[in-house]
Amino acid sequence: MSIQKCFLDNSSRMIKAMSTAKSNNTETKTKTTRSWIESTFQKRECKCFVPSAKDEHVCWCGLSRTAHGANIVTANPGEAWVPARHTQAGPTDAYGTVEFQGGPHPTKAQYVRLSHDTRPELIVQLLTREWALDRPKLLITIQGGKANFDLQPKLKKVLRKGLLKAAKTTGAWIFTGGTNTGVTRQVGDALQLERSQRAGRVVSIGIAPWGIVEGANELIGKGRDVPYHAIASPRSKLAVLNNRHAYFLLVDNGSVGRYGAEIVLRRKLEKYIAAQKLHPYTHSSTPVVCLVIEGGTNTVRAVLEYVTDNPPVPVVVCDGSGRAADLIAFVHKYASETGEQTVLESMRDYLIGTIQKTFEVGLQQAECLYTELLQCTRKKNLITVFRIQERAEGGEVQELDQVILTALFRAQHLTPSEQLSLALTWNRVDIARSEIFVYGQEWPPGALDEAMMQALEHDRIDFVKLLLENGVSMRKFLTIPRLEELYNTKSGPSNTLRYILRDVRPHLPKGYVYTLHDIGLVINKLIGGAYRCYYTRRKFRPIYAKVMNKSVNVHRNSASFTRHNAGGLSLITGFMPVTSEMALFDYPFNELLMWAVLTKRHQMALLMWTHGEESLAKSLIACKLYKAMAHEAAEDDMETEVYEELRHYGKEFENKALELLDYCYRQDDDQAQQLLTCELQNWSGQTCLSLAVTANHRALLAHPCSQIILADLWMGGLRTRKNTNLKVILSLLCPLYILRLEFKSKEELQLMPQTEEEHLENESIEDDRSTKDPTDAEQALIGSGECETRVDQNGKVGKVGWEPSYRELPEYHPSEIKRMRPLRLRKKIYEFFTAPITKFWADSIAYILFLLMFTYTVLVKMNPTPSWPEIYSICYILTFLCEKIREIVTSEPVAIRHKFSVWAWNMWNTYDAGFIIFFLVGLTLRLREISRDVGRVIYCVDIIYWYLRILNILGVNKYLGPLVTMMGKMVKNMIYFVVLLLVVLMSFGVARQAILHPDKDASWHLIREVFYQPYFMLYGEVFAGDIDPPCGKEIGDRKCVTGRWITPIAMTVYLLIANILLINLLIAVFNNIFNEVNEVSHQVWMFQRFTVVMEYEQKPVLPPPLIIFCHIYAVGKWVTRNVSHKRFQYDNGLKLFLEKEDMERLYDFEEECVEGYFREQEIKLSNSIEERVRNTTDRVEHITTKMEDLNQKANCQIQSMQSVEFRLRKLEDIAEQTMSHLAVIHRFMATHPSLVNRGSTDTLGPPPPSFQAGGNRLRTASDRSEVLSDSDTGARFAVRPVQEEDEQPSCHSDDELPQSGTEAICGEAKEPEADSISTSSGGSAAGPDVTVVRQQPAIMPARQRSSDSNRTEPSDEKKVASSTDDAFLPEVREMPTDLHSLRPRTTSGGTRRTANTRRYVTRKIIYTVKTLHKRENVIENFFQTRVDF
Repeated sequence: MSIQKCFLDNSSRMIKAMSTAKSNNTETKTKTTRSWIESTFQKRECKCFVPSAKDEHVCWCGLSRTAHGANIVTANPGEAWVPARHTQAGPTDAYGTVEFQGGPHPTKAQYVRLSHDTRPELIVQLLTREWALDRPKLLITIQGGKANFDLQPKLKKVLRKGLLKAAKTTGAWIFTGGTNTGVTRQVGDALQLERSQRAGRVVSIGIAPWGIVEGANELIGKGRDVPYHAIASPRSKLAVLNNRHAYFLLVDNGSVGRYGAEIVLRRKLEKYIAAQKLHPYTHSSTPVVCLVIEGGTNTVRAVLEYVTDNPPVPVVVCDGSGRAADLIAFVHKYASETGEQTVLESMRDYLIGTIQKTFEVGLQQAECLYTELLQCTRKKNLITVFRIQERAEGGEVQELDQVILTALFRAQHLTPSEQLSLALTWNRVDIARSEIFVYGQEWPPGALDEAMMQALEHDRIDFVKLLLENGVSMRKFLTIPRLEELYNTKSGPSNTLRYILRDVRPHLPKGYVYTLHDIGLVINKLIGGAYRCYYTRRKFRPIYAKVMNKSVNVHRNSASFTRHNAGGLSLITGFMPVTSEMALFDYPFNELLMWAVLTKRHQMALLMWTHGEESLAKSLIACKLYKAMAHEAAEDDMETEVYEELRHYGKEFENKALELLDYCYRQDDDQAQQLLTCELQNWSGQTCLSLAVTANHRALLAHPCSQIILADLWMGGLRTRKNTNLKVILSLLCPLYILRLEFKSKEELQLMPQTEEEHLENESIEDDRSTKDPTDAEQALIGSGECETRVDQNGKVGKVGWEPSYRELPEYHPSEIKRMRPLRLRKKIYEFFTAPITKFWADSIAYILFLLMFTYTVLVKMNPTPSWPEIYSICYILTFLCEKIREIVTSEPVAIRHKFSVWAWNMWNTYDAGFIIFFLVGLTLRLREISRDVGRVIYCVDIIYWYLRILNILGVNKYLGPLVTMMGKMVKNMIYFVVLLLVVLMSFGVARQAILHPDKDASWHLIREVFYQPYFMLYGEVFAGDIDPPCGKEIGDRKCVTGRWITPIAMTVYLLIANILLINLLIAVFNNIFNEVNEVSHQVWMFQRFTVVMEYEQKPVLPPPLIIFCHIYAVGKWVTRNVSHKRFQYDNGLKLFLEKEDMERLYDFEEECVEGYFREQEIKLSNSIEERVRNTTDRVEHITTKMEDLNQKANCQIQSMQSVEFRLRKLEDIAEQTMSHLAVIHRFMATHPSLVNRGSTDTLGPPPPSFQAGGNRLRTASDRSEVLSDSDTGARFAVRPVQEEDEQPSCHSDDELPQSGTEAICGEAKEPEADSISTSSGGSAAGPDVTVVRQQPAIMPARQRSSDSNRTEPSDEKKVASSTDDAFLPEVREMPTDLHSLRPRTTSGGTRRTANTRRYVTRKIIYTVKTLHKRENVIENFFQTRVDF
């Protein structure tokens, strides 16, 4: 206990020490960061009180006198406040993390308070080192207004999407004002969704003045987390920080409540970043672009500064955002490329007026802004205007991110290589396609090769496609140094290559550079079997050494690796010279496929699979590599996610291989079979069938194309359709029956897969025949050289003994090519006995005979000397052992260890070797007299396996094969069940034995007693007498054992668990296995069929024990070849050996099938439900956008209609008021008949009491009522006085309207001039028409008199006061002083004139109302049509 306690104490001390050391390291690092920030950055505080011009109690810095302190120094009167002179610097006291409150979780952002004169390199160091930001690949600085504004919904959506895409895809930094106002607020809304992502989010840096930040005092603190509420006070002049930004630089110049402190620092920081190299070993610097959204006068000046700076900064202006942006866009549209701006000069007054209205400035400042706008137009190429309506050449709407990046290319004078480097850095293939790879672009040598290198390293799939489309040849590009560099790159996704490499290279030093030989060992390990990578072969080693020795100074130095491992993208031309010795890969896409798979670049692997030849083989290789890597990941206890990912990748290539084979088979089944069986020199001489077996691709082997090949191989040279097995057995028993069998022709045999040795033998036979038979086409044309020349009767020259026959030119007779030549008898016998089906039945018959002899041996009495059945059995086993040795020696691998591992992969081979050795042990013991019985027992045990081995033979059968497979799987799963059963059995058996037999001595017999009865109880033998044996104390009775009652209870529980639970569990597992195998039973049998076919194809012709003669013949041939120094090792795999031209045709067919396969997949994808749903979703979104636009336009039209309706209602109200006024006039005339009667007398009486003599005239009704202008009512309504008799008014018909209200009313005839006032009444309906005659002035024309009489606005001194009733009297002329000069009017004329006046006014009102109604209907119809549209 003391030792254990001491050990625990020491462990706890160690853990505490480790945790303390870890915390100390963290605290030390934090203290170092804090001390560096405090020593580097400073704050500013005002030290001198400079009275403001507005308020002498407030300093120019914005603080009051009391805030400065009592001992503050006061500046001289009129002195200007300068930060450098009137502020003092001190270590910054505000930095750390600000936590924005208000959401479900607080969003965090880093901040620091720094002086306005801080050096920009220190700020960049803070951002990159302390805040761990990657260096920017692009800098986007946002300029705009400080005041809040609203954007159009569509423009706002486009800005958000484009800005985010531009920043995310390029790895850009975004500079804004930092406060939650104006344009910064709009940018913050765009970053709203992006801030929720922790990884890969946009780097948004807010640069704001410290003095205008709301709650700046809360931020004071050194390295602490500050809670912050981004809620602005409406009465405060300060602004809060935007909670969507991740980093804040709070610039302090000592002022409070004033903007402008950050302008100089922000511009310096932008210039410094723009001067930095984009990456080491490159010449291009970090690009900077300015984005203008809305803005005020300062924005115009900022744009002018950007475009006139050195180097200039391109500017992108968002048209439609308002104010400054719209003005700049307008001026940019009408600006000319030349220096003269005639169009803008002609619009000078209009632009100045627009500037005054937009910015609410004076004339002088507007002229200054106009001048600045003209200066901006001189750099028109640096300004790009983004409009939503603009469309690209393809007809699609141009996005903001494309406009930003395109503006950089157009503004900066970069070479094509530098532009391509930028596009690669940003990973924007669309920009490269539209702006760089244009027609007529010339590239320096090696530029595109280096671009391809960087695209491969950084996994830029689209760029690899683009470069391949634009002339990059992979055969010239891929060299040994480049391929090795790709394997050693640190860029791209994480992979498991280094873990697998440690298995083949156990002790790797740090910084070890992988060689292609190491990669070859990894590939051999992953693929397994007899596969040997090209990198590990002997012929590759001298080539590799020669190439690497030449390029060692270029490739192996540390600078090159530093350049590529640093993550930089550079296009240094001529980095690695391409020579003919380096271009060693005839099929570069095969090498790049393996590189992409081993480095886990799945999309790149798919791209390499689509290019080049041997697509079917590449898919099988990729499938096998992925499966092997997944198996390694599972064994290394790596994350489950990695295993599942690799397994999924392998499944994808497995499906592609099967789909491609199916497509090829549907196009041409013969060429599809050749694809499966042709020799693949680039893949270790394998075939697609053997690769499918290696990759365990059951579905491909179960495909009809594969099964046709296997059936053809199984039959060999035979061509029998029915009862094949019976015919073969009869032929074996009676060889004469061979003559009745059908065989294939010579041409068909040549198209069958064969071993390499058979292929060489056939070639040698053909060569011998060709030398003996000079009837080929070439010799027919050349002639034998011994023929004499002769002249025929027809004058033709020929040769004696040679007849020009077309039969000697087989290429001109296709029918001759298709002619099938039968086999000779000798060839038939050879083909029959070498057919795998014949070997199988011969081997099976010999095996059955062996079992019979062996059974007879063990059943009868064993004599001292072996009997002839035993001798036959011994000979069979020994020759069978020799056959197993031959299989190991002739296997494809070179090393003995690899040969044995490949041979032992088959389970039956291992069992055969074990029981052969067991038989030889029994034979040794049997030959000795003292141990003969032991040897016989070993014989008896050994024969069990040889009977079970019949299952291997039965596996060939279509129906029994799947059942054998089920048995094997069940046996494997039963092992786990046995472990569980053993635990339960041991628990009961030990307790039972110990209770019932407590007096047993130690012996091995106890183990048997523990297991014997409990095990047999599982099968129903419960041993009832031993469950509870009788006992007693009497003589002869069995002694009672203590605790004997426990045994029956324990036995009950044991049988319940073992018999009921475990046995039923085992049955359920077996049932599950049966269901799984039964579903794919046919596929499993087809997969195993290949192994059987290959096994019997390679077997010798004779079965054991006669097989010894074949072995003797093979050994003799090997010795002969070894002595004659000929090649004595051949590949035993079945392959189809094709000529180069045939292989090219086969590759062409495969490439055509790949293209057709992709077209078919595209059609399936377009018709799939997922794609249709996606297309429907896109269309719905597009329609929704259109509907939003239409809704917005409809709302505007509805507002316009409402305005028109409001005006129409107003006109109707005015018309009603006019009608009511006329009704009052009519009622007034009807209620004053005295005025009408007064006009019937011949003499004029005294004036009425209400009329005052001597006055000029009375006020009319229109003088006191509301007089409407023409613009309001469309016509003027007024009651006019009657005309005098000498005036001749123009007459109008009833349908004709007068031109103006001042025209005279039509009368019936001229009346003599009256000297007195005359009135007339025109009936009950007509109102009175009163005329007051005044003294005649000097004689004037009638028109003048008429115009004078129409005046309705007399001077104030001539107006006559009237009563309320007189307010609605008609206009009354002034009464002249000389009454005798007046002539009375007749009553009838006055009545008629009154009626005409009334009718005219009525027609005028009706016409006006009808016109208004017509206009209203037209407007309503127009807007209704637009709304319906």
